[in-house]
Amino acid sequence: MTLSAAVVGGSGFTGGELLRLLAGHPEFEVAQATSRQYDRKTVGSVHPNLRELDLRFSSPEDLDSVDVLFAATPHGVSMEHIDTFQDAADTVVDLSADFRLQSEEQYDEWYDGHVAAEYLEKSVYALPELTRDELPGADLIAAGGCNATATILGLKPLFDAGIMNGDEQVVVDVKVGSSEGGASAGKASSHAERSGVVRPYAPTGHRHEAEIEQFLGLSVSFTVHAVDMVRGASATCHVFPSSPVTKGDLWGAYRESYEDEPFMRMVAGGGGVYRYPEPKAVAGTNYGEVGFEVDPANKRLVVFSAIDNMMKGSAGQAVHAANVALGLDETAGLEFSGLHPVGTP
Repeated sequence: MTLSAAVVGGSGFTGGELLRLLAGHPEFEVAQATSRQYDRKTVGSVHPNLRELDLRFSSPEDLDSVDVLFAATPHGVSMEHIDTFQDAADTVVDLSADFRLQSEEQYDEWYDGHVAAEYLEKSVYALPELTRDELPGADLIAAGGCNATATILGLKPLFDAGIMNGDEQVVVDVKVGSSEGGASAGKASSHAERSGVVRPYAPTGHRHEAEIEQFLGLSVSFTVHAVDMVRGASATCHVFPSSPVTKGDLWGAYRESYEDEPFMRMVAGGGGVYRYPEPKAVAGTNYGEVGFEVDPANKRLVVFSAIDNMMKGSAGQAVHAANVALGLDETAGLEFSGLHPVGTP
């Protein structure tokens, strides 16, 4: 049976990715896409890659009843309208930061508070590699932040294997593409200002640290750079374990965590040009890549991870989680490989 889906905030970059994925999904039918700015305009006039989709944007004030509602709105919108969203759909998947954290106190610390804190305990984090057992039957799902997703995927196997326990010193450096700023990003994301840069924009105190701490029990030294690419997030994590770790230990840990995961690939120092995880290799896909090296001289592990920020870090993660929550084939609508060679993705 086909499931009806709506995308609230369908005119943004992530909304467009959701529409692309849902339009090609064997189990979903896109029933509605909303946008105040583009009300009554065709989806293809905003997302030229979707010109074949026979659908017009409608006002978010006029939500249809659907099986699944995906909210791709700016932070703060979903928490204000969550009652309306849940009245419209049995399953709500939110792609903002509104339901990622578990307590009102966390939102007071990292954001600007929360106006629907009673929903926080009900939401399930969307990353299936982390919360697969909690997703079936969930009616409120919160997609993770792309920088947090890349970092968590890189470090999680070390916790699963007992190589880390949360007391270690960890330094994380993330490079992200301009699409992270969204379709309405400001001056810093314009081509003239973004081209050629490696710009630290969150040297300390990035909000995604809260997700890393929540799900790994780890406080990290975290810095994010804006770089000259459109899609992608690449995390390099420097880990200083308390006991010696061999490369064989790492292979065992990462295989144990990800060998059976359909969207995780291990890339750790093989031959060829792409010897470590690379955003360019996963652009447009729901795959995540992880890799590692051991620096015995400095008792340091270097962990690499790469995702497409709008796919594995947002829309693809959301659809993957919805598949699991609804009992569908978890790879449905997501089984496509990237392109090679490509220019700036």
